[in-house]
Order: sequence, then C-alpha cells, then structure tokens
Amino acid sequence: MRDGGSPWALTVPTGGDTLRQERLTRDLHDTLYRADDLVVGFHDAGEPTEPGRKGAGVGEVALWAATTAAVARPASQVLITLIKEWCAKERHRKVVVTVGDDSVEISGRPDAAQERMVREFQDRVVGGDGPESDDGAA
Repeated sequence: MRDGGSPWALTVPTGGDTLRQERLTRDLHDTLYRADDLVVGFHDAGEPTEPGRKGAGVGEVALWAATTAAVARPASQVLITLIKEWCAKERHRKVVVTVGDDSVEISGRPDAAQERMVREFQDRVVGGDGPESDDGAA
C-alpha cells in the first residue's frame, strides 16, 4: 500500500441491497477522503471487486484506498481505525478489505478474535509491502 504498492479494495456487504450498498459506500468514501495521507476512489465498473470474480456485478460499488505516506504500517493502521470508526456509527455495518488474494471483514464492534484476525491480516499485507516502523511514528 506504499508508493504504488497494492491498493486495498474496500467493499461494503449489504446482502444484495444495491441502493444501501451504494449509499454506504459513498459515505465511507467521504469519510476516508477527508483523511490525510490516504488516496481513495471508486473501482472501475469493469474490474473485479473480489478475488475469483470476472468483473463487477451489476450495481456493485467498491472502493480502493492507498497511502501517500512513506511508511506503510502507520498509514494502514489509520485506514483500519477509520474503517472501524465508520462501522461503529451504525449497527451491522461491515467492510471487507481485500489486498491481492487476502481479505478480512472489519466491523465496528470487533471481538478479540476479530481484532486478532485484523492484526494478522495487517502483518501479512503490510509486511510484504514495505518497512515497518519500530517506534510507531509516522
């Protein structure tokens, strides 16, 4: 996710409710767009949004996000925190984050197991994308 690394694909699952998915995806886009050091946009309608798909489904809306920061680890933590905060605004909000063939579902009220899965996901995708910061400073 650093300097042209793999962009993160963000999908808001809504159980097939296309209008709700579009509304929530646009709201998530607006939230992430305001963050410093993040670049976010809508997936091209002809590109697949999930692994194993040949193209975007009819009415399917998804985002991509990347960072402009020099260190990938803090920027990915900021992105995950923003997604958790966005999900916590309304009950049952979830975001599926996909990088390459790896994905994780993030909710606003994660339990300990989901927190561990998110940390492991972040270690896998950021570990291969760039250096990690030992002191946590950006």
